[in-house]
Amino acid sequence: MKPLLLSAAIFIVVTLSQNSLAREPAWHSQKTEALQCAAFSPYVGNMNPDYGAHPSKALIDQLLDRIVKEAHFKCIMTYGVLNGLDYIFTAAKARHLKVIAILWLDKDIAVNSQSISHGIEVAKAFPETIIKLSCGSEVRTRHGYAFDNEIIRCIDSLRKAGVTQPITTIDIWWEWCNRSLVCGQTNFGAQVDWIGINVFPWWENKFSGIHTCTPANEAADFHIARMEEIRKVYPGKEVILTEFGWPNGPNQGTEINKHTGQHCGIASSQNQAEVIKSTFKQLAKRNWSGVVFEAFSENWKPNNEGNFGSYWGICQGEPPYHCLLKTDPKSKGRAKQ
Repeated sequence: MKPLLLSAAIFIVVTLSQNSLAREPAWHSQKTEALQCAAFSPYVGNMNPDYGAHPSKALIDQLLDRIVKEAHFKCIMTYGVLNGLDYIFTAAKARHLKVIAILWLDKDIAVNSQSISHGIEVAKAFPETIIKLSCGSEVRTRHGYAFDNEIIRCIDSLRKAGVTQPITTIDIWWEWCNRSLVCGQTNFGAQVDWIGINVFPWWENKFSGIHTCTPANEAADFHIARMEEIRKVYPGKEVILTEFGWPNGPNQGTEINKHTGQHCGIASSQNQAEVIKSTFKQLAKRNWSGVVFEAFSENWKPNNEGNFGSYWGICQGEPPYHCLLKTDPKSKGRAKQ
């Protein structure tokens, strides 16, 4: 997830009742057919996806064990199939995890071709583990419309190759609204099987010039409102909240709106837990799927996202990679902070 360069947003508050399931992790809710997933990138510690060594198989195994045994997730979303990341699917299958797999697309056309080609291979090799595919993540957010043809090439290639998993391209909700306050369809609407939207009130608090401040206790309502808006524009399409979350630090840090100078939102472990718990509960109430961002904090992210970039993980980004939120069986589902 990169900082979302948003020029506008609409704030809608939806008040809902919430339910929790005892003896489940705090961010899990009632059992449902919907997916409750964690965004998984193994570039922890000093690793950087842009250069240097890539995650080893042993590290991927170690991190996935944390996700399964401590966080109790049964589904992950991944970011790429090259540089050894394809081992994630082997490791996920061994742990009975389901995977939403993103084929990473960017400026390098030759690398994109490799991603598409290998994406087809792994999709066919792991038909029960990889349950959904995305041609890129936030490509339009990063590059505007310049690489739409790459997204289309990816979608067409997957279909021509006979890939059976549902296909989309993931982007922020603003892009799926065609960058319009009166939400309208993009040219991808007719080409995809499902819609993947990333929604981050935290970044909207920084970049948006219109919507009012969204604190942690209203973030879930903001997520749901965006999903309802997109569902109306794309009737008949499954809409998944493919990224949502809240930073747990620097503790008590606040975001500052670029346009107004307003301080908005407070980073803390408690607020992160509130956002994750309440969002998953509201999604479960509707039998909708969501992906919390992210499983492990990544130290390289401040280069792109500022001071808050390395504080999004629900698990530590340094050894021993423990998950920050735990479940106390006697707490009836309450988070231990």
